[in-house]
Amino acid sequence: MKHLLSPRLWVAGVARQTVLGTALALAAPALLAQAPAAPVSSLPAAAASRPVWQPPQQFQLDNGLTVIVQPDRRAPTAVQMLWVRVGSMDEVDGTTGVAHVLEHMMFKGTPSLKPGEFSRRVAALGGRENAFTSRDMTGYHQQIPVERLDEMMALEADRFAHSQWPDDEFRREIEVVKEERRMRTEDQPRALMGEQQNAVTFIASPYRRPVVGWMSDLEAMTPQDAREFFQRWYVPANAALVIAGDVDVAQVRALAQKHYGAIPARAVPVRKPQAEPEQRGMRRLDFKAPAEQSYVSLVFRVPQIDAQQLDAPTDAWALLVLSALLDGYTGARLGRALTQGPDRVADSASAWYGLTGRGPQLFGLTGVPAAGKTPQAVEAALRAQVARIAQEGVGEAELARVKTQWVASETYKRDSVMAQARELGSHWVQGLPLDASERMIEKLRAVTSAQVQAVAARYFGDDQLTVATLWPQPVDPKAAAARARGFAAPAGAMK
Repeated sequence: MKHLLSPRLWVAGVARQTVLGTALALAAPALLAQAPAAPVSSLPAAAASRPVWQPPQQFQLDNGLTVIVQPDRRAPTAVQMLWVRVGSMDEVDGTTGVAHVLEHMMFKGTPSLKPGEFSRRVAALGGRENAFTSRDMTGYHQQIPVERLDEMMALEADRFAHSQWPDDEFRREIEVVKEERRMRTEDQPRALMGEQQNAVTFIASPYRRPVVGWMSDLEAMTPQDAREFFQRWYVPANAALVIAGDVDVAQVRALAQKHYGAIPARAVPVRKPQAEPEQRGMRRLDFKAPAEQSYVSLVFRVPQIDAQQLDAPTDAWALLVLSALLDGYTGARLGRALTQGPDRVADSASAWYGLTGRGPQLFGLTGVPAAGKTPQAVEAALRAQVARIAQEGVGEAELARVKTQWVASETYKRDSVMAQARELGSHWVQGLPLDASERMIEKLRAVTSAQVQAVAARYFGDDQLTVATLWPQPVDPKAAAARARGFAAPAGAMK
């Protein structure tokens, strides 16, 4: 029922679209604002004249809760997302994983709901639900028929204000989280290596800790640890309610005031800066684990954007374009150079970049060596592709293709009210404005070949680099069989 968000966000996700699809996507915003969601005769008179899609609006309740409304009337549905600006980066040593554990416990009852009753009520309303935890945030979301929005908001507001659970429920659920860690991290060599690579890459930043938590901390965690985290961070001024779908701003304002407005205001705890010190030399991790193939992961310390830099000159936009040039579409540079032809060195290769985040961000290159090739060869080949751009630059046609596909991917997001709500909430967590996506697109359109060449030369030296290499070890058949027998997660782990 719950899941962890990948720390890679959306940065390498340039859509793989056809040329025709791209052309249609570029026209989509104007068409979206004009075309009716249904024949006029099927709509009430008052609704027939309303635009199908309107820009989002934001306001704040007296208790500090931010409310963001995205009208999109193409279907009679609504999405509610409650975002809390708290994640694993807000934890302290000894209770790592508590943000994610609390996400699980939020389904375990309130004074008026028994454990598990929240999910049963959502299903009875004809809705679907889930939740997630990342380094930066925790989110809860439901999609329901729009006429059930009032009831759905009442349920979410109740657990945000009054979540509680018996100790026995916590003891059962902590076992679910521990099993989740075993399945998603400890039984996955690449995930386990990535966890340790983060711990090597970051020294002061809380990003060095895993979102799911260290197993020793999960084993020692108490119900009171989760309750204290809830009391500390789940306050209206540290949260945003995002409603997207077939709604009106005035309607949502009234419902938000009705259900969330009475929650008492409390101060958000002061966050102290945890600046990452300058890296002074390459770092390496050799990681051994039972696996069939080697794996190489290179991460570089690079700039990012925040609300103050959104309109300022920054290398982040060129880094984003660079990631797309390397691995943003079928046939991009890494795939062509490393995985194709008789001299190929890798079975797969990828690139990603963390554009935004409450903590420091990275640019990553990964590869799986082909049969007979070494991890060192893949590492060298990955770096060589960045070096080639640093030396030769990028042609205008290739640059234009990447930009066009990025604009298309951003436009296609509007096909989903859930994607719109997710984007608006994520931007709020990062302190970005409602029109951040449009401004990002304009920044990307303005990136030049010279800027991409410059960042490729500036940020990919040894002093910014941490390399992790997975060295396969023999798989113990008895251990593998034992894991397979116990692989099924306890009830309630996932939907």
